Amino acid sequence: MELGLVGLGRMGGNMRERIRAAGHTVVGYALDPDVTDVPTLAELVSRLSAPRAVWVMVPSGEPTRATIAELAELLEPGDVVVDGGNSRFTDDAKHAELLAAKNIGYVDCGVSGGVWGRENGYGLMVGGDASDVERLIPIFDALRPEGDRDEGFVHAGGVGAGHYAKMVHNGIEYGLMQAYAEGFELLEASDVVSDVEGVLKAWSKGTVVRSWLLDLLVDALEDDPGLSKLTGYVDDSGEGRWTVEEAIRLSVPAPVITAALFARFASRQDDSPAMRAVAALRQQFGGHAIRAASPADDDPGTPDRTL
Repeated sequence: MELGLVGLGRMGGNMRERIRAAGHTVVGYALDPDVTDVPTLAELVSRLSAPRAVWVMVPSGEPTRATIAELAELLEPGDVVVDGGNSRFTDDAKHAELLAAKNIGYVDCGVSGGVWGRENGYGLMVGGDASDVERLIPIFDALRPEGDRDEGFVHAGGVGAGHYAKMVHNGIEYGLMQAYAEGFELLEASDVVSDVEGVLKAWSKGTVVRSWLLDLLVDALEDDPGLSKLTGYVDDSGEGRWTVEEAIRLSVPAPVITAALFARFASRQDDSPAMRAVAALRQQFGGHAIRAASPADDDPGTPDRTL
């Protein structure tokens, strides 16, 4: 099968190679001249035989919207577009409507697997019309992990279902990572445990908390014991926020995912204004000790019980 692939970054580039290794033809386009197969999006479309399939793997939001709008003008009736990026599910209906006006199909696909996907395969969560999904099965089969199709692939529902499933997946991922991180910190703080890395590695086989994420944490600690090469600043892709917003909209309690998202916000504050306020209140009503800010660098100083 032929596939056009727009976006050849960390995931898109690896996906191109995995699909090619399965025997399919991939024409890739990227802004980076060192990795692109064609100079323009128009050239990518011209290199494909009708009916065409074009997979978009660019950043969510405006880059994806602009790419799909351009493809709507370049493709022909009977072609199909796949959005495999981390788009918000509410964007999918708009994309599908835009393309449907040109009789072009649309499929949304949540993709999980990160930089390891080329070797291990990608988890795929797909939304769209059954006929559009069916024609793309050879590509999905090339990307997903080996084994039964329902392990690593799902046609989750109509347009938007794939990205919705990926959004919830990433929300769960936030909670799992936060739990492992808090366990790691507790072990590190203990004066009882002397081999923190060994404990985590022991958990990786036979226990109920074993997982690929735990394996990756063990790998990280083997490379950097104590994780001293890193800072604690953690970004979020947006999907954790969308998951929490959906939980609020649907009145579904999601305290773990919500707390994990807020923990990421806290990681970006060198000195939290909110916690300054808490410290001030404790000092005001109870005379509790506070740490005075250093006039030299505004870093917390030692406890000063005279303030």
